[in-house]
Amino acid sequence: MQKIKIFKIYDDHHPLLRKTLKPVSLPVSKEIKETLFQMVEYLKASQDEKFHESHPSIRPGVGLSANQIGIDKRFFAIYFKDGEEEIKFALVNPRIIKNSLRKCALSSGEGCLSVKQDHKGLVYRYSKITLRGYDCFLEQEIDIEAEGYLSIVLQHELDHLNGKIYYDHIDKMDPNHQIPNSYLI
Repeated sequence: MQKIKIFKIYDDHHPLLRKTLKPVSLPVSKEIKETLFQMVEYLKASQDEKFHESHPSIRPGVGLSANQIGIDKRFFAIYFKDGEEEIKFALVNPRIIKNSLRKCALSSGEGCLSVKQDHKGLVYRYSKITLRGYDCFLEQEIDIEAEGYLSIVLQHELDHLNGKIYYDHIDKMDPNHQIPNSYLI
């Protein structure tokens, strides 16, 4: 395994996690591209058992946004495996351009690398979205049609760019309330 950059992850008490981040100027700088690629490699390593043996303090994650590593810019990285398929994105200035009315949530709830304390409850998100953004792997603007788990992950990271954290969506009075026209994953 190549040398992985170990990022300092800002926790949910840091003011940058509650800020709407600034757009990235295009063309994307070499520095931002390199940071995004390092973020993807960090996420990939965080999911590797052998990496955990030598880095037990690194928590596994599937997404990482710029403000979680102290950068006030609109970009995030995603990496996870769906069976044998690698799902990875290095996205700049992402935005939802289309969404379903139907919602979904992870039955086990969501987690976050910036949140140390567990927050139990359902986090409802659009079950299907089309997200548009500049992908640094492809070096072009792309549309990602996502549903289910990928849709949830993309919306979780997009929330970070807008100063929101997953537990902001949990119903404080009834955390496990199932809303109409929704399903659990």
